[in-house]
Amino acid sequence: MAEEFLRMRGISKSYPGVKALDVVSFDVRKGEVHALIGENGAGKSTLIKILAGAQRADSREIEIEGRIIRHPTPEVMLESGIAVIYQELISAPHLSVAENIFLGHLPRLNPIWVNWKAAERESLQVAERLGFQLNPRARLRSLTVAQQQMVEIAKALSRNAKLVVLDEPAIRPNNDAATLRTPSSIR
Repeated sequence: MAEEFLRMRGISKSYPGVKALDVVSFDVRKGEVHALIGENGAGKSTLIKILAGAQRADSREIEIEGRIIRHPTPEVMLESGIAVIYQELISAPHLSVAENIFLGHLPRLNPIWVNWKAAERESLQVAERLGFQLNPRARLRSLTVAQQQMVEIAKALSRNAKLVVLDEPAIRPNNDAATLRTPSSIR
C-alpha cells in the first residue's frame, strides 16, 4: 500500500447563510489520482482553496507527509509540495512562457541578474517531462488556453510540486485534446 501524502480532517467552512463544507475528510496517497465531482456550490473549489492556503477554514486538520500544517498559507503549502492550478489561470500574459514558468523564482546569475539561458533551458526540460513542446520565448497570450494550462502545470513542476491540484481544468471550444497533448503549433 502506498504511503500517505496528504490528510485533511474535519474541514468546515461557512459563509454568511451558507455552510460550504461540513466536516470533510480527504486523503491522498503517493501515486494516486483523485477527482472531486459535484454540483456547482458543492464546495469543491472551497476545499481546494483551503488546501492551497488561499482560504482559512473554520475548522481543519491538514497533515502533509506526517507533518501537521498549523497555519496554512500559500507559501507554506507551496513549500510543502502543494501546487494548485485554478480555473481562472494565474498568469502574466504579456510575459514569456519561461518567465511565467519561473515567476517568483527565476534562475539567477547573482542577486541582481537573471540567468535567461537557464530559464529557457529549464523551461524546455520541464515541458519535455510533460511530453509537450514549447517556445520559452513565446508570449503567453499567443498560446491557446489549453497550452496556457500546460504552462501552469510546468510552473508547478518547476517548483518541485508533489501534489498538483487542478480546479476545474477545461479544454475550451477551439482547443481540442490533441492540442493539449502535442502543442506543436507553438513556434
